[in-house]
Amino acid sequence: MRHYGSAAAFAVLAVLFTGACSKKEEPPPPVPTTLAPTPVPFRVTSVDLGNAIGDDKRVTAAATTFGTHDTLYAAISTEGAAAKVTLKAKWTFGAKGTLVNEETRDIAPTGPTVTEFHITKASGWPVGKYTLEVSADGTPVATKEFEVKK
Repeated sequence: MRHYGSAAAFAVLAVLFTGACSKKEEPPPPVPTTLAPTPVPFRVTSVDLGNAIGDDKRVTAAATTFGTHDTLYAAISTEGAAAKVTLKAKWTFGAKGTLVNEETRDIAPTGPTVTEFHITKASGWPVGKYTLEVSADGTPVATKEFEVKK
């Protein structure tokens, strides 16, 4: 007499036993979600004047008084990112604001940046009070007053 039920029961138990002994597949680890940092809006953080700059375009010693034959440097420090910003340096002399020089630079910052402007005068600067006005995209952002002495 054959017992088909016993063979079938044995096959079912074998499948169950094999499944119970096999290692369960671990679910894949969660994919880390990194949020992109929030972009910092562009802004001018400082304007420094001096008569010399370093390789990093920063003035080596900030000053507000200059000699008549000094080269006048302005180091404009900014932070943030922008596709394009037009920085403008406008140098004027005296109470009437006589234009000495005006220059623009287009920059495309992706983080902290220093932009340098400078002016020279071979015959020497007239003694007196001067003003540097800095604007970004036409908006005034800083004004620095300084003096040239003998």
